[in-house]
Amino acid sequence: MEETLTLKELFQALKKRLWLIGLITVITAIVSAVLTFFVLTPMYDVKTQLLVNQTKSEQQIYNTTELQANVQLINTYNVIIKSPTVLDKVRKNLSLEKSTDELNKQISVTSAEESQIVEIVVEDKSPEMAAKIANETAKVFKAEVSKVMNVDNVNILSKAVVKENIKPVKPIPALNILIGIVIGLIISIATAFVLEFSDKSIKTEVDIEKYLDLPVMGTVANIEEIPASPSRSSRVSNQASSRVRGESIGS
Repeated sequence: MEETLTLKELFQALKKRLWLIGLITVITAIVSAVLTFFVLTPMYDVKTQLLVNQTKSEQQIYNTTELQANVQLINTYNVIIKSPTVLDKVRKNLSLEKSTDELNKQISVTSAEESQIVEIVVEDKSPEMAAKIANETAKVFKAEVSKVMNVDNVNILSKAVVKENIKPVKPIPALNILIGIVIGLIISIATAFVLEFSDKSIKTEVDIEKYLDLPVMGTVANIEEIPASPSRSSRVSNQASSRVRGESIGS
């Protein structure tokens, strides 16, 4: 028996279990909201900026080649900033109770294209601690790069500060709830299809032709309940009563 599903049947299957889809979606959205607001730890990020340039006198003028060399040098600096040489000292100076790898994961280094500005972004559950780590990393890096590369072309452009009314960068409630809704829709729709197409019970004449490949010869319609006829004993009792009343009248 060949079974093919039409688009109409798929929509009917979803429509039939619309309540299940809505219920599962609402539950996953609520679970996502609870995890976002009550379980996940808010994380804040703070950044500091470094300026990479060559040491020059005021009379010297930068040319395009030197500028391009500085930009390429930033890629090397990005690696050095997150190296154990720098991060171990940052961890020691701040007495951080975390490993170098854990500290490395908190720090990201970015630089705009064709720019000599390097940003050190630190993420932490405490914005104050994030600012301390960012400033200490910039400070240690500036000292170390002059030793490692024998250059003095890094300046701290702006220190990391904690702004008033700083908001966490994650979790993002709207995004997490949206993800919960999408997951709920996927799970509920899959569940609806599984329930619908695993149910092989015969319910209508169409099902007989569909699943048994047999023609429908006739149907039995629903018969409404008919009031029961009076029983024979009650009829006899009524007749006897009538005769008694008739004899009394004739006497």
